[in-house]
Amino acid sequence: MIRVVLVDDQPLIRSGFRALLDLEVDIEVVGEAADGEEGVALVRKQVPDVALVDIQMPVMNGIEATRRIAADPALAGVHVVMLTNYGMDEYVFDALRAGAAGFLVKDILPEDFLHAVRVAARGDALLAPSITRKLIDRYVTQPPPARAGSRLAELTGREREAVVLVAHGLTNDEIAARMVITPSTAKTHVNRAMTKLHARDRAQLVVLAYESGLVAPRAS
Repeated sequence: MIRVVLVDDQPLIRSGFRALLDLEVDIEVVGEAADGEEGVALVRKQVPDVALVDIQMPVMNGIEATRRIAADPALAGVHVVMLTNYGMDEYVFDALRAGAAGFLVKDILPEDFLHAVRVAARGDALLAPSITRKLIDRYVTQPPPARAGSRLAELTGREREAVVLVAHGLTNDEIAARMVITPSTAKTHVNRAMTKLHARDRAQLVVLAYESGLVAPRAS
């Protein structure tokens, strides 16, 4: 059973998402919160698999809420997915840096929303890779000083190659095809890279890949 927490200051948005999730036999909504501070407290209490968190909220915004969740070792298994009204929201990359596993646009199709929740729960693939790539291209034209540069030296050549492909939005199956290896071996390379780079999930691996200079943003 996938346990989900909803954090959004708009009751209509929460009720709409909850109505969709409640119809699924493998998903359970274990709580709702109307602001970031309530959301952090709820996540600490329930320790869900997925926390759907709005970016802009009163009291505490979604980015700060995400940062606090990501900083708590007891919540290492919680995958925070940011909710935004716009696919190119200027705050999305800040959310990824704060520890978000990915993001969803609120007008997403119901079937895509449900799929995204399951993907987030697995931690198997970065959400909305095409939009995420656009965001990275737009907001990391001049990456900040490398914070993972020294740790990149710990990666093997194959692990480094896998990280580059993750940063381009590929799934484990696609990475396996590109590297001519099995999906399980691709997953092993990705997981070992995450461990060595101290990345919470694949989204963090993407951020580290760009911030370290391993992957360069495309020109506008």
